[in-house]
Amino acid sequence: MHKKAGVATLLIRYNIFLMLGLLVIASAMLSDVFLTPQNLWNLMRQLVPLALVSIGMVLVILTGGIDLSVGAVAAIGAMVIAMLLPYLPDQAAVGLLIGMAAAVAAGSLLGAVTGALVALFRMAPFIASLAMMTVARGIAFMMSNGQPVRFPRDTGAADLMRAFGSGTVPVLGMPWPVLMAVLLIILFVTVMAQTKFGRLVIAAGSNEVAVRLAGIPVARYKFLVYAIAGGLSAFAGVVATSRTAVGTANTGFGLELDAIAACVIGGALLSGARARFSTR
Repeated sequence: MHKKAGVATLLIRYNIFLMLGLLVIASAMLSDVFLTPQNLWNLMRQLVPLALVSIGMVLVILTGGIDLSVGAVAAIGAMVIAMLLPYLPDQAAVGLLIGMAAAVAAGSLLGAVTGALVALFRMAPFIASLAMMTVARGIAFMMSNGQPVRFPRDTGAADLMRAFGSGTVPVLGMPWPVLMAVLLIILFVTVMAQTKFGRLVIAAGSNEVAVRLAGIPVARYKFLVYAIAGGLSAFAGVVATSRTAVGTANTGFGLELDAIAACVIGGALLSGARARFSTR
């Protein structure tokens, strides 16, 4: 009887992994190419924008908030990099870094506005981020006049951007975006589990009043997580558009719901203060 209860507990606790395994088996049976390395790398390459947005989203969720603007901010990142490429310096690496930095800065600025509304003006995160979602998507359409912006073909930065989106790491054979996402995830988990910033973010979501009475500036940390989420979302838009070499205002459409689902499936609670790497 005890063994049966133990098996049932394991099935409930790890049901997500069981369902994933069943889906992989079914897909492999339906398609001969599903389990080929090229297809698996392509699948992971497509999931990189979602992974980047989810990192920022789980930060926000840990504070007990929500950010519905991440998909629209990703569109801003895509539009900024696509529109800057023709004007970047001739040195490909320098130009691309400047363009990416500008896109991330734009996303962080929008995220900071949402963070200010939530942390400083005590606006409900749902309302503040919903408003930013509408504003950011509108800005993206205004920037592009509703038309796709294609990468130029006569600049080193644009060529390097294409190589980043579709190329692979020498020797490893891993796509560059996948490697970048893995490194960022490792950095994120390390920061959240081992640093003061991570502990305070989790504490703020657990009991904001107690943390505030302890003299910790909760508003500052809330502001920071929304700014970080905005920057990561814009970078996700950069990665997404690097694969297609076209920036569109529809980039990231619906990405916010996928990110929220990914966070919850991964173990985060929408009430905040809990995730797989937390000690609670």
